[in-house]
Amino acid sequence: MKNKRIIDEAEDIRRAVEMVQLGARMQMLEVETRLSREKLLKIYKEVRGVSPPKGMLPFSTDWFMTWQPNVHSSLFMAFHRFFAGAAGVQGLDAIIKSYHLYLDHIEAEQMEPVLSLTRAWTLVRFFDADLLQLAPCTCCGGHYVVHAYDPTASFVCGLCNMPSRAGKTKRAAVRKSSVRAVSA
Repeated sequence: MKNKRIIDEAEDIRRAVEMVQLGARMQMLEVETRLSREKLLKIYKEVRGVSPPKGMLPFSTDWFMTWQPNVHSSLFMAFHRFFAGAAGVQGLDAIIKSYHLYLDHIEAEQMEPVLSLTRAWTLVRFFDADLLQLAPCTCCGGHYVVHAYDPTASFVCGLCNMPSRAGKTKRAAVRKSSVRAVSA
């Protein structure tokens, strides 16, 4: 019995370290491990070198509906659906594996991640609570995050119907850095 407790605690510590490395917030660590808050604070400080940020977790589904977060959330949920369904990976393991794949994909495309691990975890919880669901786009057939029970018969995703200002902030930043490099 004592050995099992030691093994369980070692597994919780391993998971906490990995979650902190991926940017998890304290509230997520507290829910997903059986470690004390004090132990989690020590782990966080040791891994990150600073105290964890304070404040509430995201609690609204609306953030996931805006253009760029919706595209990233939908990509993450496609990975999560694969791991939870076809690969048979469940719970936190499915979230972490999906998040690693999301980061790998975003890095390969030379993009900045929009979705944090804590937001991804919250997203899955919103799906589990039937607040969000995936709906197919009538143009491209991809599946995108939408509010649960919204009519989706004529749903068009944010990639097929991009907002007029989509991507302009990044282009402006690139232009600004190019001007600085030329004038330096």
